[in-house]
Amino acid sequence: MRTLCFILGATAMSACASEITPEQAADRCEERAQAAQAPEVGVTVGVNSNTGRYVDGSISLTSDYLRGRDPFDVYESCVINLTGQPPIRPPALRSL
Repeated sequence: MRTLCFILGATAMSACASEITPEQAADRCEERAQAAQAPEVGVTVGVNSNTGRYVDGSISLTSDYLRGRDPFDVYESCVINLTGQPPIRPPALRSL
């Protein structure tokens, strides 16, 4: 009986924890859609007293970008997956 109560309680808690507002879903999915538009590149240049000058760089590619998915489709499907509803607003994407 304890095990059954534990399983039911854990299931109920996980369902409550996974709820996301439409605005939160739109923000999260907008970032994913932006990443599907183009690679994200970062460069850091600096100087410190221990090692002197340094340069660091990174390139981030998403699977959506590599597959050539339309960023608007990425956004819409992401919001539907998170909320079960269509998006409340269109995504604000970067102009390329």
